Amino acid sequence: MSLYVDRPSVIHRLDPLTKLCYIAAAVTVPFICPVKSVALLVAAVTYILLAAGRVVTKVLPLLGFVAPVLLSIFIIQGMFMPDNHALVFRIGPLYFYKEGLSYAALLSLRVIGILGAFSLLVLTTKPSDLIQALMEKGLPPEIGYVLNAVLQIIPQMANALQRITDAQRARGLETDGRLLDRIKAFFPLIGPVVMNAFVETKDRAMALEVRAFNSKTKRTFLHVRKKHPADVALRIMCLAAIILAVVWRLVG
Repeated sequence: MSLYVDRPSVIHRLDPLTKLCYIAAAVTVPFICPVKSVALLVAAVTYILLAAGRVVTKVLPLLGFVAPVLLSIFIIQGMFMPDNHALVFRIGPLYFYKEGLSYAALLSLRVIGILGAFSLLVLTTKPSDLIQALMEKGLPPEIGYVLNAVLQIIPQMANALQRITDAQRARGLETDGRLLDRIKAFFPLIGPVVMNAFVETKDRAMALEVRAFNSKTKRTFLHVRKKHPADVALRIMCLAAIILAVVWRLVG
């Protein structure tokens, strides 16, 4: 289980390492070049790629979740940034300035771009493919297993919670309604979830031992992922974007 969304798109067929390269470029370039146009361009490219992967709608709830945080950035920076001088508008006793709003826009574009870049990787890449690609490049299996577990823990816990909630409801437990009823249902729900996590951990440890996880022999892979022709070109473009941003910052 993971947040991966299966779609027949060219973005899904790209190598996971190529998407990691894009994340590196999407994160570093807007910070190296602190200009709104650059951050806007990176965010626009990211969401075009999400649309090409047919997963852009999956990012909208995440943007809705961070919207209050972004709004607070505009309020705080627009009113209280030390460099504020040019008044743009006022709402009653609240004064908003151009410098603060401009900086808030830059921060918001960076956040939106970073969220989109990581969503591009998570939504279009199977965790197993990502870990295999890293292990093929020399990542130790132990670290690969930890990364794979981290990527899957949230969906697995959510699935376990849903199953246990349905089972407890079938036994007559009230999980909806008043706040007091939900508080009373918390412990009957959280206890089985924690115990289920311990059981799954034990099962995984036994399965790893059976599969000779600690073996020091050279490993082979059951599924060999085909490289997409665009992978090399995209990696070069990401590296070139980072280099150009560094050169622009040094020269500027």
